[in-house]
Amino acid sequence: MKKIVVIGGVAAGLKAAAKARRCDPKAHITVVEKGELISYGACGMPYYVAGDVDNIEQLMMTPAGAVRNPAFFKNVKDIEVKTKTLATKINRDRKTVTVKNLESGEETELPYDKLVIATGASPVKPPLPGIELANIFQMWHPNDAKAVREGLERGKFSRAVIIGAGLVGMEMAEALKMWEVDVAVVEMKEQVFPAFLDPEIAGAVEKYAQEKGIHIYTGEKVERFSGDGSVQEVVTDKRVLPADLVILAIGVRPNVELARDAGLELGVTGAIAVNEYMQTSDPDIYAGGDCVENTNIITGRKVYAPMGSTANKHGRVIGENLCGAKAKFRGVLNTVVVKVMDLNVGKVGLTERDAKELGYEYVTALIGGHDRPHYMPGAKLMSLKIIVDANTRRVLGAQAFGEAEIAKRIDVIATAITLGGTVDDLFDIDLGYAPPYSSPIDNVAVAANAVMNKLAGKLKGISPLEAKDKLNCEDIIFLDVRSPEECKQIRLANCKDIRYIPLGQLRKRLSELDKDKEIIAFCKISLRGYEAALILEGEGFDKVKVMEGGIIAWPFACEK
Repeated sequence: MKKIVVIGGVAAGLKAAAKARRCDPKAHITVVEKGELISYGACGMPYYVAGDVDNIEQLMMTPAGAVRNPAFFKNVKDIEVKTKTLATKINRDRKTVTVKNLESGEETELPYDKLVIATGASPVKPPLPGIELANIFQMWHPNDAKAVREGLERGKFSRAVIIGAGLVGMEMAEALKMWEVDVAVVEMKEQVFPAFLDPEIAGAVEKYAQEKGIHIYTGEKVERFSGDGSVQEVVTDKRVLPADLVILAIGVRPNVELARDAGLELGVTGAIAVNEYMQTSDPDIYAGGDCVENTNIITGRKVYAPMGSTANKHGRVIGENLCGAKAKFRGVLNTVVVKVMDLNVGKVGLTERDAKELGYEYVTALIGGHDRPHYMPGAKLMSLKIIVDANTRRVLGAQAFGEAEIAKRIDVIATAITLGGTVDDLFDIDLGYAPPYSSPIDNVAVAANAVMNKLAGKLKGISPLEAKDKLNCEDIIFLDVRSPEECKQIRLANCKDIRYIPLGQLRKRLSELDKDKEIIAFCKISLRGYEAALILEGEGFDKVKVMEGGIIAWPFACEK
């Protein structure tokens, strides 16, 4: 009888154990977990805090309502799960794992034929003065979520400071705003979501969050926490923020000590190195989840990308291979979708920053539009940026934001990238169309068209960041071709020379524009801006550009 031991009882570990059981009904499978809770959906914790999830136990239930506890795994899957049990040593020569019962202190050895390391990651806790004060949480365990939710229900918290503007930080900002808590987010980098958004996209997201009442302080470093027993202030290098609740959300580090002490190879990222079969440097030991590094599908480079979705995929691949299969895990695209209030944000593949650092010759396009025909109830706006290899036309990445449905657009592009698709493929894909779901030409195809027009020399675009640098230039005209009613609602601020000429009047008012000056045309989403550029070029204007994304993608202050 094959003996399988799994270290770690959350996503990757129990997924591997469950898949192995389905592949081998006779194997003896033991899972050891140092904590009391197992198989919980950690990514759901901000939504429990917000009140979207009623009971924390729902994060540990099957869709049928059964709690995934040791009894469940024993009765349903014949898997022995030992909670409050810490793996302290792996003896590869004897093929045993030494474990310690954290309640009794008793140590025992578990023999294995195949071993799985799924030790996960730990949140970064900076050694700052006052870090041990009460009411500073890391949101890494359901107990943290329970404590924050209980405090909110009792009216204990009114001012919160979140350290880190990544996924957890911004999700928690939304959750706390749902309780009408005053929320400030402090981020050491110069933008929100610094790990996966380009500056102009991040700027638009930050602008939205600020408008919704979330105070964002980027480029700012926390120096200490102060208070009498409980936190009362967060002191940064620029200000003092009152706080009766602090959420630390500054990233995680892989738990590799057990693997390292056993002599297993670590990768360039500092996480455990595994091959495409999820084997470590010891072929009888597999590893998966947040403790391992992954391969970027586009570049082939090793990356550290801890995600619950990836951990579950790891577990499935490992479970099959424990039983003799040769299943492969291809890698990741660092795909992300996240919700900030009513704004949806997504990213897949390389950012423009990544493409530049890796030496790609690339083309980008930023477009705006509704997620379905504008006449349909519920139609919402979105902005979509794609990055394409200029030589091979292969899609390298994409980012999107808006109150519209962006997840399916990110998923379409992720599929194309995974299959080695080009920008031409994005247009050619026969996507589903009906007015309740999308426009006849979907946003993804519109973005592809924009890139193809650029590659063909038909579209000369300028990004919002480049456009901002030109606002005060003497020899540049910003041409707003929206209707007068639209211009009354919102306009570019601090622009030295802006002309308001509706598109339908442009041909009659060409004399108001100087051919010797550079003209930057735009509208709400810059579709009319593109048409205006074509009109001007047809009339002999040769210094015309289109401000990509239009005013809805403008990440800076506007006049209203």
